[in-house]
Amino acid sequence: MSRKRTMSTKQKIALMTGAATLAGGFAVVTMSLGHASVVCDGLDQALRNNENFIAGQRANPDAQSAARIANREAVIKQINVQREASGCGAAPAAPAAPAAPAGQGQGQNQQGQNQNQGQNQQGQDQNQGQAAPPAGGAGGQVVCAGSTVTLSGEAGAPAASSNQFPLGTRLKVTNLDNNKSTTVSVTSTSGSCALLNNAAFEQVREPGKFLIRKARIERVG
Repeated sequence: MSRKRTMSTKQKIALMTGAATLAGGFAVVTMSLGHASVVCDGLDQALRNNENFIAGQRANPDAQSAARIANREAVIKQINVQREASGCGAAPAAPAAPAAPAGQGQGQNQQGQNQNQGQNQQGQDQNQGQAAPPAGGAGGQVVCAGSTVTLSGEAGAPAASSNQFPLGTRLKVTNLDNNKSTTVSVTSTSGSCALLNNAAFEQVREPGKFLIRKARIERVG
């Protein structure tokens, strides 16, 4: 006669415990990978922002371009250290260098156009600020809807850089995931609507994240 082997109660408990442990371990690994992905996305965006800024400075240099480029190259080195520590893998491809101006005359024309655009934008900002001041000073005009916000990697007091607003413009950046906000002045140019330096980003970031996916950017002055 054949004997049917049956599992004891202890064996059943051990088997169930092992399965639960395996499932729990898989969940932890999945959560860790998701967190790492968010961190790497933010660092990759910061890397692209700085590389785009350097490419722009090299295409249209001025008296301060060399210093700006040196500063951003130091920032890129620090970002790469953070990427390596976070296990982000290969860095994203660097942007193609913009074509250099064909001649001095074109460079002067472009510079004049940029100055005119900056003056026009500044005039529009002043007119809009006078026509529609923020209610009670609590908020301002929402700009760059849908834009994500990351950090430039620059040190110093809380500040922002922008490719749309003149120096001195006051921007309020709110992280809608935690409702933290900071109001800073634009002190330099960049390749983004609003790029926060390290001190400003620390005021609104979520722990361990280098990218704000849900942000509200307001022009308040």
